[in-house]
Order: sequence, then C-alpha cells, then structure tokens
Amino acid sequence: MDYFLIITILVTLSAVFGYINVRFFKLPNSIGLMFITILFTLAIFLISFIDDTLLQAEIDIINQIDFETVLLDVMLSFLLFAGALHTNFERLKVQRWPILAFSTLGVLVSTFLVGTALYYILYFLQLNVEYIYCLLFGALISPTDPIAVLGILKKAGVAKILETKIVGESLFNDGVGVVVFLTIYQIASVGGANIEPLHIFELFGEEVIGGIVLGMIIGYITYRLMKSIDDYDIEVIITLAAVMLGTAIAQKFHFSAPLAMVTAGLIVGNDTVRASTMSETTEIYVDKFWELVDILLNTILFVLIGMEMLVLTFKGQYIWAGLIAIPVILLCRYLSLLIPINFFKNRLNFVPNTNLVMTWGGLRGGISIALALSLTDEMHRELFLVITYVVVVFSILVQGLTVGKLVKKLGAEEVNSDVNPHSNV
Repeated sequence: MDYFLIITILVTLSAVFGYINVRFFKLPNSIGLMFITILFTLAIFLISFIDDTLLQAEIDIINQIDFETVLLDVMLSFLLFAGALHTNFERLKVQRWPILAFSTLGVLVSTFLVGTALYYILYFLQLNVEYIYCLLFGALISPTDPIAVLGILKKAGVAKILETKIVGESLFNDGVGVVVFLTIYQIASVGGANIEPLHIFELFGEEVIGGIVLGMIIGYITYRLMKSIDDYDIEVIITLAAVMLGTAIAQKFHFSAPLAMVTAGLIVGNDTVRASTMSETTEIYVDKFWELVDILLNTILFVLIGMEMLVLTFKGQYIWAGLIAIPVILLCRYLSLLIPINFFKNRLNFVPNTNLVMTWGGLRGGISIALALSLTDEMHRELFLVITYVVVVFSILVQGLTVGKLVKKLGAEEVNSDVNPHSNV
C-alpha cells in the first residue's frame, strides 16, 4: 500500500468521522473523532469474527505508518507553529514566569514523581521493571496536550489569564518533555554509569537553547522577508517554508524542533510584528491557512490515536497498571504545580482553583503515544504503550468532556477585569 493511498484513507476517514460527529454527536472535534474511531475499530474487530478482511486492512495501514516519526518529526512542528501563531503574545508575556516554571520545573518534578510511583505500582502487580524505565514513562506522560480541551475552555468562558497559562504551558512543555525523555532515554540506553552529568547538561542545553535560538533566527528571517513584500500568496508560502526548513535544520543539528517552531511562531504571530509586516488581507490568509493546517493535522492525529489500539498487546496486568496509573498521574501533576502556583499567586492574579483546573485540563495526547512507541522491547515497550494508551483515552474522553463543567463549578470563568491582558500584573 503506497503512502498516497494511506493518506487518502486517513483523510477520508477523518472527513467521514468528522461529519458524523458534527451531524449527530456534536462533541468537540478532537474528542468526537477519537471516540468515533475507537467505536469504528471495535466494530471492525467484532466483524472480524465473521470476516477479518477489514481488520487486516486496518492493521496493514497502522503497521505501515511510523507514528513516532510522523508525529514527532513532521506533524508536531506544524501544530506547535500554528498554536504559537495564534497565541496572544502580550498575555503570554505577562504570564511568562509561571509558564516557564510549569513547563520546566513542573515537567521535571512530574517525571520523577510519576516514575517513582509507577515503579512501586508495577512491583505490587508483580511486574519487575527497572527504575530508569519507569522514569522514561514519567517523562513521556508528563507533557500535556490541551489541544482537545481549548475549545471547551473557551465555550465555558474560562478566564483568559488561566487559558493563557494552559496554552503557554502546552506550547513549551511539549518541547521540554521531549528533551527530558531523550535525555533519560540516552542514559537508559548506554547505562547510567557510562554517562557523565556534564554530558547530560550538554545534551539538554543543546536541545533547548539550540532550539530556541534557531527559532528566533527563523522567526526574524521570516519577519524580514514578509516585511519587504506585500503579496499574501508568497507570504503564506514563506511561513510554510519557515516551518519546514526550520524543522529540517533542527533535526540535522539535534536541536529541539518543537521549541524552535514555538519560538518562531510567537515571533511571527506577535501583534507588533503583524502590524508592521502583514496587510489586513495577508493576515487573514496567513491565519486561515494555519487554522486549516491545524484542524487537518489534529483530525488525522486523533483518528490515528483511535486506530492505534489494534497494535497493542492487551494483558490483564497491563490494563490494571494503566487504570491505577490514571489517578496517580493526576495526583503527581497536581503536586508538580503546587510550588510554581504558590510562588507566583501573590505576585500575579491567579483565578480561583487554578491548580485543579490545570490538573484536570492538562490532557495527554499523541505526543505521549509517539514517545511510548519509540521505546525498545528491553524498555518494556508493550507494557508502557498500553499504560500510555489507557491514560490518553481517559484523558481525552473523560477529562476533556468534563473540564468545562469543572471550570464553571470552581468559579474559574472569565470576568470583565481579565479583558485587558495587563490587568493581571
């Protein structure tokens, strides 16, 4: 089966499932698509007892897609650039310090809390897994992916300062989480005794600092090119080229492509830069193009997540580990946010129950599954893949569908004072 046919099938399924969701279920697109895809896959599985033709066809499609490469090396850069491009830079600037703390300290603390807790959970379930591999799981499950919940937060009227924290955290902790995962992955691969602490800092610094600096350069070049012309067709193509070239360079020099694209997107999308580089027509076309890219890729991503269940090895112990991991991971996220929130809440205006909303609204998604797929058999790939899938499905279907009600119940809605992005200083 060639790639064009695979892409055609995925886009067609996305269109059909999207139509069914909008026409009948009326769920948020990402949540509805994954829910319908899981139902579709289960239906095919049941039909396979009579005729397994459809089941084998779906398995063939999934086996030919390198989910890890497709998401981490291709889709993620486009998704993060699109997200950063439409982020309110002024609100993000005001909340930069708590966002930085959430996406760095929060990810690191969550990684070690989840890894340590899971080590003892697996031991209790008579699954002997080395501690370093549990830390790997902690790193892959800690980055949040609130793409599916953003629409719900807006419908619920969540306060802008809280929405900014969730969006800002997701933009940066995806990149940081991947870097933390890769660092622990290298330690696990070569053995902790064979790697020096200085090498860890060098690897972390190269990925993070290199990615941010590259993003600044790409963003500035894009800004200068767009400022020198007034042609919306070419300017849209320039932004597309910036993402593709920036990603290729980051991969070549082992920089963090996610952090590079977030940085570039924030520069190009900055209101001040927009005013000096884009005409009103250009701004409309650039925004609409990247909104379409964002919607299309997210649609395909959540259909893929739903279909991935066919390649999992479901065992009783694995499923129990996944179910037990759900509340443990939520508790660890709550604890990882405590220090930053308590430190900044007296300096910045935090809405009531920020910790609870950020804990329940911090969804896990495709990034966690992609990282789990990159594990080797020695790292207990099948075990962690099932746990990750259980956590992700619960996160998107249960947390995603209930976070709006939680926001209203906890009084975290928008108020008039939040309209001014500087009102929370």
